[in-house]
Amino acid sequence: MNKFFGSSVGKKYLMGLSGLVWAGFIFVHMLGNMLILVSPDLYNSYGHTVVSNKVLLYGTEAALIWALVTHVYCAITLTLSNRAARSSRYAATPNGGKAPSFASQWMAVHGSIILVFIISHLITFKYGSYYETTVNGVVMRDLARLIFEVFQQPLAFGWYVISLILLGFHLTHGVRSIFQSFGLLHPAYQPIIKKAGVVYAIVVAGGFIAQPVFVFVTKTIMSA
Repeated sequence: MNKFFGSSVGKKYLMGLSGLVWAGFIFVHMLGNMLILVSPDLYNSYGHTVVSNKVLLYGTEAALIWALVTHVYCAITLTLSNRAARSSRYAATPNGGKAPSFASQWMAVHGSIILVFIISHLITFKYGSYYETTVNGVVMRDLARLIFEVFQQPLAFGWYVISLILLGFHLTHGVRSIFQSFGLLHPAYQPIIKKAGVVYAIVVAGGFIAQPVFVFVTKTIMSA
C-alpha cells in the first residue's frame, strides 16, 4: 500500500482524493456564505451552529488539513519528478522532449496563490477580530460585522475577488483532473465532464465573489 501511494500513480490518486475533499467543502462553504445576502443574523446563526458542533468542526478541520497537506505535497513532488523526467528526455533526445503545457504550468502558479489566499483567509476571519452579538437570546460571534469591515476596504476586496477568480480557473481544470486521477475520464464522457467542471467553477467562484461584491456595493450605495 505504501509503495502504491509513493508511486506517481498513487500520488495522482491522492491528489484527486484530496482535491475532491476540498471541492466538496468549498461548495458547502459557498452556500453558507450566501446566507449573508439574506440576513446578517441568519449568517451568524449558521456560523454559530457550525462551531458549536465540535465533532463536526474538528472532524472537518482534520480532513481539510490532511487534504491540503496531501494535495500540496503531491503537487510539488509530481512536478519535480516530471521536470526530472523531462530533463532526462531532453538530454537523450534534445528535440524529442515535450514541453509542459501552459495549463499545467498555470495550475502551479494559481495553486500557489490560492494557498496564500487560504492562509490569509484564516488569519483574517478565523483568527481575526472577535465581535459578539445576540440572536434570539443566544450570544454568538458577530462574523457578519467583521466581513463588512474587511470587504469595505478596496485592497481586501480586490485581493479576494482576484483570488476567487483564480480559484475558479483552478477548479475548472481540477474537476477534470479528479476524474482522470480515478481513471474515470472516458473519452465518451470527457466533453460532459469538462463542461460540468466549468459550470461548477462558475457557480462556486461566483457564489463566493457575491459576498464581497454585496458588501462593497452596499457600502458604496450607503456612502453616496
